[in-house]
Amino acid sequence: MSLASRLQNRRVVIVGDVMLDRFLFGRVDRISPEAPVPVLRFEREERRLGGAANVAANVRSLGGHPVLVGVAGADEWGAALRKELRSSNIEASLIEDASRPTTCKVRLATSRNQQVARIDYESDSDIDQPLAAAVLTASLAALSETTGGGALIISDYLKGVITAPTIAALVAGAKKAGIPVVADPKTPDASRYRGASVITPNHHEAEAMAHRRIRTDDDAREAARLIRERAGVESVLITRGEHGMWLLDGSGGTHVEEALPASAREVSDVTGAGDTVVAALALGIASGLTLLEAADLANRAAGVVVGKFGAATATLDELGPDRAG
Repeated sequence: MSLASRLQNRRVVIVGDVMLDRFLFGRVDRISPEAPVPVLRFEREERRLGGAANVAANVRSLGGHPVLVGVAGADEWGAALRKELRSSNIEASLIEDASRPTTCKVRLATSRNQQVARIDYESDSDIDQPLAAAVLTASLAALSETTGGGALIISDYLKGVITAPTIAALVAGAKKAGIPVVADPKTPDASRYRGASVITPNHHEAEAMAHRRIRTDDDAREAARLIRERAGVESVLITRGEHGMWLLDGSGGTHVEEALPASAREVSDVTGAGDTVVAALALGIASGLTLLEAADLANRAAGVVVGKFGAATATLDELGPDRAG
């Protein structure tokens, strides 16, 4: 069976911090007379899915069936986010919270894709208990409908949706349903993600979790072992930028430790690369690939998106030869 056939319509539930990315493009040809800052002459605007919504977009672009659960404000950015999700054919349950803004990142950029400045609209306080309960209810309902192979992604950007009690309840619900859990962390507290099937810290997150510097494969190996022990997870995938990835696979009683070399030919922008990694990894696991095969898929997908500007997605056609079919 081809890889495309294996991934097609595999259901992946994504719970986390959704965002809207706005890009205001223009030309810079002078400095403001009012202050020593560049003047951007506006030419066009783009809106893209960010955060957990970008994870869902990557699952969709690779052929899977994403189901997104998150929180958005009762504002124009929340409306724009919902519109983008509908346009991308992504099934979503966004709980409305009128007390907080929809997370929106506005980037000012030149026509050559050079960022000039960024403006963030957000609240990073934890959502209140009734909202957390609503998120959990929607998430568990989505998990209950995930049969015949699937996965759960916990996309934690520390914007208040993914609380420690919510993680524990999601892990318990997924285990009850027999669904693997992929956790994308943003905090050095590894134990926060206890019980996940695999955790995917980047280089800096892994250093913070392991309390040690990572410069070599041996360092990555030791860090992965420490994180696995402290987090209480089966497996660890450390993303190391130009140094590739390090995988510690303890799934199903196995023990595999392997370095995956970086696959990017040209790096333009690393924004959202972690979203692509976790999306491809979870979709691969949901389709029955081994963790090593899924990590290879994630590595190749990340190599594609870092060659694009801003949060982006990868398609199977862009990944090269089918190595896991």
